[in-house]
Amino acid sequence: MKFGTVPVGEAVGCVAVHSIRAGSISLRKGAVVTSEIADRLAEAGVSEIVAVRLDPDDIDENTAAERLARRLEGSGIRAEKPFTGRVNLFAETAGVLQIDVAAIDAFNAVDEAITVATLPALKAVVAGELVATVKIIPYAVPEGQIEAALAALKRGAAVSVAAYRPSKVAVISTLLAGLKPGVVEKTLRVMQERLAPADAALCADIRVPHEAAPLAAALAEQAAGEADIIVVFGASAITDRRDVIPQALVEAGGTVSHLGMPVDPGNLLMLGELAGKPVIGAPGCARSPRENSFDWVLQRHLAGIPVGRSDVQRMGVGGLLMEIVSRPQPRTPAEAPVGAVAGIVLAAGRSTRMGPSNKLLEPLRGKPILRHAVEAQLSAGLDPVIVVTGHQREQVEDALAGLTAIFVHNPDYAAGLAGSLRAGIAALPGEAAATVVSLGDMPNVTAEVILPLVETFRSQPEARAVVPTLLGNRGNPVLLARELFPAVELLTGDRGARRLLEEAGERVIEVPFDDPAIAIDVDTPEALKALKDGRAP
Repeated sequence: MKFGTVPVGEAVGCVAVHSIRAGSISLRKGAVVTSEIADRLAEAGVSEIVAVRLDPDDIDENTAAERLARRLEGSGIRAEKPFTGRVNLFAETAGVLQIDVAAIDAFNAVDEAITVATLPALKAVVAGELVATVKIIPYAVPEGQIEAALAALKRGAAVSVAAYRPSKVAVISTLLAGLKPGVVEKTLRVMQERLAPADAALCADIRVPHEAAPLAAALAEQAAGEADIIVVFGASAITDRRDVIPQALVEAGGTVSHLGMPVDPGNLLMLGELAGKPVIGAPGCARSPRENSFDWVLQRHLAGIPVGRSDVQRMGVGGLLMEIVSRPQPRTPAEAPVGAVAGIVLAAGRSTRMGPSNKLLEPLRGKPILRHAVEAQLSAGLDPVIVVTGHQREQVEDALAGLTAIFVHNPDYAAGLAGSLRAGIAALPGEAAATVVSLGDMPNVTAEVILPLVETFRSQPEARAVVPTLLGNRGNPVLLARELFPAVELLTGDRGARRLLEEAGERVIEVPFDDPAIAIDVDTPEALKALKDGRAP
């Protein structure tokens, strides 16, 4: 191919590099110059043009692009007609995009004139979506280069769509006392939205205690039934192969193929198999409609693409799906603090629903329930941490022996929560810009729950309160800014943070969580037994 300035009289058969308008003639870029066009250009006073003359072995851009696109085109793909050296490839059906990455790399390495760009491999696509485009950069390429590019696709079609298969999905939800029913209902609605693009059906909604034995029975029953895929949403995250969900799968006769993913959000996902059917232990973030690791695994199973241990281990590059601005910890160091953030743990109640015992003193995972709540605030760096006592004051203080907490007694504890909150706020130092108020009967709340609230306040100091949410429902603990402290004096009875949040109005910042810990408290013997049996983290 020769490129350069050509006298108009010698330009017949050449390809115009630029569009030209002269007199009554309009020559479009890429058009072949005919003898008539050359004559009219000369009549208009044009003596030369920039053009390309093809060599005998050259293939024009459109023909070249179409030949290459046809070789790339696999099942579920439609290639459109070429234009200006380009051919677009579209998905003909909904499914998961399959790319022969090595072949595409080899194809693009043949010559700078020959290119193909695609969407990421294994991306979920819909019918009519543009998934790849072939582009010939110059106006023509030698036949030999085209043959070399075709040879790079030696395994045949490199772009295809694995169409979704008609599938039935069984969902098993494990329950802990204190987990609101609305959480499960919203989880199922989100799950149905995920299944809709694949025309998959939710064939079972099973709910069992967060214990290995009943979960194992439910898994075995679903594996023997009509379900093609089984998904387990746990009331508590899977943190070990000996945890409830993996243990139940093994007890049911299945296997755990992998636990954990290099994808965030969604690290705590379990892959397993039972009776030849995939079992997915969903991470907490799968309760949210936002894209996470669960989408990647579910979509591939719905398209009949196996997902094994090695597949998961290759998901790290591109696996950082999003950064939650309101939850920078632990990825991003905190900005300079706007002031000290203190902590208050309310531990004055009589726990009448627990029976004769004080629920805060009941042992759980080797220590009193209350100690978990106080240690979480200390681990989060809150300073000072104030524990408001009331009922069984001495025993409560003994249960926290060795911790650097400050005790404040509320003699009027029987009058309700408001008095304890007032006592805690009154004991805060003057330099405290805010305080995190925790309930002593929520042992699953850890520093990882508290820190995002603090960091959100530090990044948005105009906030009057910061609250965690689970599927849109507010939970505990709650961060209150100093601006709200005077309003605490107006509280009476059992009116606590909810009244204060109403006072804060639009200046309440909600931080979404995937962890049910913010909604699980221990009010009854049954709730305590469920936590103990479930070994919830």
